[in-house]
Amino acid sequence: MKKKNLILATLFFLGTTFATAQRDKNFDRQLDSLTYAIGYAQTQGLKEYVNRTLGVDLAYMDDFIKGVLEAVNTGTDKRKNAYYAGVQIGQQVSGQMVRGISDELFDGDSTQTVNLKRFLAGFVSGIKEDTSVMDMEKAQQVSTELLPKLKAQYLEGKYGEWKAKNEEAFKELIRKGEYSTLEGGSLYKVLRKGTGVIPTAENRVKVNYEGTLIDGTVFDSSYERGEATTFRVDQIIPGFSAALTHMPVGSKWEVYIPTDQAYNERSAGEIKPFSMLKFVIELLSIEE
Repeated sequence: MKKKNLILATLFFLGTTFATAQRDKNFDRQLDSLTYAIGYAQTQGLKEYVNRTLGVDLAYMDDFIKGVLEAVNTGTDKRKNAYYAGVQIGQQVSGQMVRGISDELFDGDSTQTVNLKRFLAGFVSGIKEDTSVMDMEKAQQVSTELLPKLKAQYLEGKYGEWKAKNEEAFKELIRKGEYSTLEGGSLYKVLRKGTGVIPTAENRVKVNYEGTLIDGTVFDSSYERGEATTFRVDQIIPGFSAALTHMPVGSKWEVYIPTDQAYNERSAGEIKPFSMLKFVIELLSIEE
């Protein structure tokens, strides 16, 4: 009886061991499948990202893959890790930092750029904490003061004639005396007088509007879209906001907004820097 039980126990043990081995092998296969699947899934949108954000030419994806594999296989090699980290930052410098600064300074003109060598000279000095030319405090001060100054000079040169035309057009409107003046300097004429409540800056309002430049270019129109627009009064350009906070619901106004109450030296779509804006605004309702 005891011998029989021993045989049964041995067979049970061997069966259990065999099942465990089979289960482990199956687990490993499934784990490999899972790992491969996750690796594959992580590449969704990667081509678009490296192309659009990092500027990688998709014709050289084999070289990109080679770089990925080399970087991954550095393991704990600190020297190689530092090098590949530098490569990554370098790509951001050329593809994002320098281009971003250039776009800000030159109003998005892709033919204009800051000097890459001068940027890198400052960049490397900063990393090494070399203060022979300037220290961090001075660098931040120069950046803060000079960028807007040089941008203004560039825009004056590029859009000087357009700015003068807009300023003269606004002065002519004032000379005609057909418009009332809002706080901030915008001019308005009542086309239809409303009888409803006047919104505050914190209100959300529903409006129809059309915006044009002095050359007649329509840059935005809810009428053309066939749908009124809803927004909060204090989240738009100052001149438009000032008009709404004086308009009773049901009103329709013609408003001329000077450049300093609009986008000033900034561009926005078809709106060039230093543009005076003309709006026809129809206040439909205050939204709850």
